[in-house]
Parts: sequence; C-alpha cells; structure tokens
Amino acid sequence: MMLTRNREVKEAILQYLIVIVIAIALTWIITPVAVLPVIIISLIFLLLFLYITKKRYLKLKELSMMIDEVLHGNDKVDFNDFNEGELSILQNEIKKMTIRLREQNEALISEKIQLSDSIADISHQLRTPLTSINLISSFLNEPELSEDRRLQLSRELNRLTSRIDWLVNSLLKLSKLDAGTAIFSKDEILVKSVVQKAYNLIAIPMELKGQEFCYQEEGAVRYVGDISWSMEAISNILKNCMEHTEVGGKLMVTAKETGIYTEIIIEDNGPGIELEDIPHLFERFYKGKNSSSDSIGIGLSLARKIIQEQNGTVKVENGIDCGAKFTIRFYKGVL
Repeated sequence: MMLTRNREVKEAILQYLIVIVIAIALTWIITPVAVLPVIIISLIFLLLFLYITKKRYLKLKELSMMIDEVLHGNDKVDFNDFNEGELSILQNEIKKMTIRLREQNEALISEKIQLSDSIADISHQLRTPLTSINLISSFLNEPELSEDRRLQLSRELNRLTSRIDWLVNSLLKLSKLDAGTAIFSKDEILVKSVVQKAYNLIAIPMELKGQEFCYQEEGAVRYVGDISWSMEAISNILKNCMEHTEVGGKLMVTAKETGIYTEIIIEDNGPGIELEDIPHLFERFYKGKNSSSDSIGIGLSLARKIIQEQNGTVKVENGIDCGAKFTIRFYKGVL
C-alpha cells in the first residue's frame, strides 16, 4: 500500500521532515555532539508515524472492500470489530447502512411479488367476463336472433361491462392503498351522513329485493376520517349483507361514540356466515360457501384496508339472531 498517494500523508511527512531539519540545525548550533541522537530519535518518530498511519489506512481499505461487497449484492458481510474510536463509529454507521439496504432490498422483492400476484389476480378476474362478452357479441351478430333474445343479451352485456368497471375501479383503489399513495383527509364526519350516502348506493337493489334498512344512533355520532373512502368501505359491507340476505330481509346499522372510539355495527337477518369462512372473510379474492356466483371476493378486503388506513378495525361474527354482524371501530388515539 502506497501511503504517499494520500495527500494528507504526504503533507504530514513533509512537515515532519521540516521539523527534523530545524531540530538538527538548532542542535548543531547549541550542542553539536547531540546531533546524532536527535537524528536517531527523529527517524524513530517518523517511522512510528508511518507505521501507525499505514495500519489505520489498511483498516480503512478493509472497510472499503466490505462496502464494495455489500454494494455488489453480498448482504452477509461480517464487519470486524474495530476498537479505535473514529473507526469504530464508522464501522457502526456502515453496519446500520447495510441493515437498511438489506431491509429495502427485501421490501423491494416483496413489492415485486405482490405486484406480480396482483397482475395475475386482475388477469384471472377479467378473463371470465371478457370471454362472456365476446360470446354475447358474436350472438348479437346473428341475423335470425329474436328481439326478446337480443334484449336479454344486451342486458347481460351491460351487467358484465358494469362488473368489469367495478372490478377495475376496486383493484385500482386496492393498488393505491397497497402502494401507500392513497390520500385520506381528516375531517369530522357524522356517521349518519356517511351511512346514508353508502346506503344510497344500494338502495335500488334493496328495494327490488323488498329489503328493509334501519339506522339508529346514540346522539350525534361522529369520527375523524375521509368521507369518500369511508363511504366506499361501508357500502361494500352493506352490499355484502344485502347480497346474503333473503328477499324481504332487513339490514340494521347502529352507531355510538365513546371516549376511545366510534363504533358502527352493521347486521343483517340472513343465514349468517359459515364458521370456517369467518377467519378468511376479509382475505382478497376469498369466496365463502354462501357467496353468489357474481361474487369476486374483493369488496370486504377493500373495506378492511380502508378502515385500517383511518385508524380503525373491523371484525365479523354471527349475530345472536344468526345474521352476519360487522363491527367497525374508528379509534381516537393511535392504535
């Protein structure tokens, strides 16, 4: 290792030599017989300085090589312990940097796997309705098709395109939530208002099924959150309850506020949830035993994600009267 390629070392050696020359000159003037011991002592100090400096630079070179290994993908480098002050501090900082790089690398790999899985899920979910649309389009081109059959196929076409539209929008929202790019406002929300807006989205299907909707609250219940995202979450849960409740059934929403949280309970008087489905009900693309053929298994997953982003929790169980019971809590403090 060439110490002299380092500028600060060359400057230090030069300064040493100047001091030695001055010391020798002064000694020659004052006590000529002491010149030889002064030269010997000065050279010993110079050699000692060079030895210590070389040793220090070798350790720096060793650290540099370790960093180079980390940058080239070897995340299992074991940094040796340095007992000296500044080198020890540098070693600790490099260790922290290595751990951070390792965590970022693992997160990046995880995100790639998640993105790949999401693309595969989207592709799988879109394939079936797109195949049906292609078939319907070919049927509609048949010249001998009756008017009734044509209207029936048109309605089916509209249903499928609406389903694709809902699916794509839901998946995009989930992707935004997964990527952490969704923006949530923090407004004071009246629960009655957000539940009413969510109910309006399913009011017509509920009316067609002859189902009843009830809302009760204790006082003016409110919480801090984003009304648009909250409406999305609550409407998805209401929609799930509606789909699993018989014709003429009932959906009940109750709300209350405590000093710790705001609670919204959504219940139906349907057949309830199979016990084996309950632990998996919020998993993405999970379809329970009682789910309809149109169910995709994404609405409840999206709802839970939205609620969690607003410092909330949601759990599901079977109610006392056998219907499904969803309990949402928005907490006022950090969980």
